[in-house]
Amino acid sequence: MDPNSVKSTLSNLAFGNVMAAAARDYQKELIAQDKAQTSSSINQEVDLDELMDDPELEKLHADRIAALKREVEKREALKKQGHGEYREISEGDFLGEVTGSEKVICHFYHREFYRCKIMDKHLKALAQSHLDTKFIKLDAENAPFFVTKLGVKTLPCVILFRKGVAIDRLIGFQDLGGKDDFTTKSLEILLMKKGIISEKEDNEEDDYPESRRKTVRSSVDPDSDSD
Repeated sequence: MDPNSVKSTLSNLAFGNVMAAAARDYQKELIAQDKAQTSSSINQEVDLDELMDDPELEKLHADRIAALKREVEKREALKKQGHGEYREISEGDFLGEVTGSEKVICHFYHREFYRCKIMDKHLKALAQSHLDTKFIKLDAENAPFFVTKLGVKTLPCVILFRKGVAIDRLIGFQDLGGKDDFTTKSLEILLMKKGIISEKEDNEEDDYPESRRKTVRSSVDPDSDSD
């Protein structure tokens, strides 16, 4: 037998054994990694289960649900009292309306006055976004007793009530620049300063964009009020 041939055969066998051993080692490493990943997943699941059973987390969740429930109940109660819309009332309803809510805005108006119609449009827009305050209006011609009692002499006259007491008023547009083209936002800011409506938490830079302000102004036709 050729010695060189024997050496070559032995060398090939040794190389084959090395490769086989390497393959076994690689397979063992893959199995170990798979076991480690499985163990990690199991541990993670256990941690999540423990977290879901955490009494502090459950209390936070319960408190949040309770707070949301109270807020919904509050909103529903306010709507039943007439909040969230701009309503016309009669003189006979006046006392009940202004004493039935903590904060009330009442517009004394005349049906034929152009400026009263402008004020109507702005108050209607604000009533929908300030639920904590009640917005109502009263025809001055049909409410002579309270017109005299409250000293209403110029229309539009917007009187602000807190707990049934008149605390302030807007006479005409004198606090709004004296012009007809004031914006809903400017009226909103003025009423906030007087403390009769609250600033919204999510208040944007301008809740009443130009397109909406134009709609408010254009919806009042000055020609319709001329005699």
